[in-house]
Amino acid sequence: MAKARIYRPSKSAMQSGRANTRKWVLEYEQATPRLPDPLMGWISAADTLNQVRLRFDTLEEAERYAREHGVEYEVIEPHERRPKVKSYADNFRYDRVR
Repeated sequence: MAKARIYRPSKSAMQSGRANTRKWVLEYEQATPRLPDPLMGWISAADTLNQVRLRFDTLEEAERYAREHGVEYEVIEPHERRPKVKSYADNFRYDRVR
């Protein structure tokens, strides 16, 4: 039986916006170990399911898909952002905390 995890990806350090963080992702866990290919030396696995990444608009859609296809899954809840509210003038304060 395939195992999967459902999560909402966080933004990477290389992006300033949150464009790819709105959808939920169902990603299969690795079922077989990764081994070097004897001919080319590339790392590969016999199981190709770990290459599949499905995107859903809502968590409920992802869970429904997993249940309908008999996939055991784990939901990883996203961490909510807590923006630090400050004024623009705080950037130029002499006594600001660094």
